[in-house]
Amino acid sequence: MNTLVFDIETVPDTDFGRRYLGLEDLADEAVAQAMFQRRREQSGNDFLPLHQHRVVAISCVMRSREGLKLWTLGDPDSDEAELVARFFDGIERFSPELVSWNGSGFDLPVLHYRALRHGVVATRYWETGDADRDFRYNNYLSRFHWRHLDLMDVLSGFQFRGAARLDEAAVLLGFPGKIGLSGDRVWDEWRAGRIDAIRDYCETDVLNTWLVFLRFELMRGRRSPAELEQELDLVAALLREDGRPHLLEFLAAWGRA
Repeated sequence: MNTLVFDIETVPDTDFGRRYLGLEDLADEAVAQAMFQRRREQSGNDFLPLHQHRVVAISCVMRSREGLKLWTLGDPDSDEAELVARFFDGIERFSPELVSWNGSGFDLPVLHYRALRHGVVATRYWETGDADRDFRYNNYLSRFHWRHLDLMDVLSGFQFRGAARLDEAAVLLGFPGKIGLSGDRVWDEWRAGRIDAIRDYCETDVLNTWLVFLRFELMRGRRSPAELEQELDLVAALLREDGRPHLLEFLAAWGRA
């Protein structure tokens, strides 16, 4: 089966905030600040509810019989509808095993709301066995099925107090962790017009997720130590061949330059 590791980056959906809060005459920055303030009053923090996020980047690692691929969906100027449609179209075409870090708690619910917002059809993703019996006991939607593997969820034993941050889990295993940005800086980068930096950051996150997943595959006996090393060499070769600065920086931080 193809394996697709994914990660998303988001910013406040200021179009929603403008309509919901009646702020038609305000610019995006002022609307976002009003959304943050409302959230702080409601919950004590400014992390917006998932339906108030807008997707600006989706990065993927795909492992198939043809090899290993790393990319970010669309182009820097692609709109959200195109990014979300491309993500679900890939599931429609390949029915991959999905792997994420906190995908059940963040990435996928956000993508659900945005697909609903843009009228994206995702038949394969929502299959639960009515049309394909193979999905009855292993689909993308059930928390305890493995067609979507949320590494954070599984490694924590499905306990919130056991959850770890991706960058900390990566560093624990000798991988680079955060390179360049962090999630709380994405909105600032977006306002500054630095979408390329956001896309690069998203790719390093998805690389960390893939590397942690490989170690998890070793732990559960699905890869031998030799097979793991082959996969790690494949990642390193991909980054060297690609040659983009953020990937070479990742490679250097990993100690495989």
